[in-house]
Amino acid sequence: MVPGKVRIIGGKWRGRSIKVVDIPGLRPTPDRVRETLFNWLAPYIVNARCLDLFAGSGALGFEALSRGAKEVVFIDKYPPIVASLANIASELNAKAQCDIVRASAVSFITTHQTVIPFDIIFLDPPFASPLLQQSIEALAKSQFVKMGTLLYLESPKALNENDIPSTWQVLKAKVAGEVAYHLVKVESV
Repeated sequence: MVPGKVRIIGGKWRGRSIKVVDIPGLRPTPDRVRETLFNWLAPYIVNARCLDLFAGSGALGFEALSRGAKEVVFIDKYPPIVASLANIASELNAKAQCDIVRASAVSFITTHQTVIPFDIIFLDPPFASPLLQQSIEALAKSQFVKMGTLLYLESPKALNENDIPSTWQVLKAKVAGEVAYHLVKVESV
C-alpha cells in the first residue's frame, strides 16, 4: 500500500488510488482483507444499498460502488474525512451514488430514521474503543437492518456468539495479522 493512498481492488475503478487523510488511528482495511470480503459479497453487491459506518478512507464504500452497489451512505464524524470523501466521490464522478454524512456512527444509528433498510453494512470502528459493541447493539434495535442484511464487522479479535444478537449469524470469519473480520447475516428482526 502506498502511504497516504489506498487502491480500489476490483470493478469499474479497479487500480485507482484514493487519498487517505492522515489522522491518528485511521487504518484502512488492508487490500487482501478487502479482496476476501468482496469475494464473499460478490453475489450480493450489485444494486445493493450500503452503509459505511466509520467510513474513514472510504475504501469499503468506494470498493462497493466500484463493484456495482447502487448507493452508499458514508458516516464519519471528522470534518477532514468528510471533506476527503466528498472529494473522492467527485473525482470518481460518483456524487449521485453517495450520501456523505458528518455524524458519530452510534448517534446516527440512534437518531436517524430510514424508510429503506440497508442490504450491506460495513462496520469497522477504531479498535481501541467500545464502538463496535455499541454500534452492534444500536443496529439491532434500528430500522437500518432487515432480514437478510449482511454486516461486515472488523475487530482486533475474533467475535463469539455473545458479541452479536442471537438473531444474527456469522457466515464467514477470518483473521489476517491483527485484524479479525466477519460476515454476519441478520436472520430475523
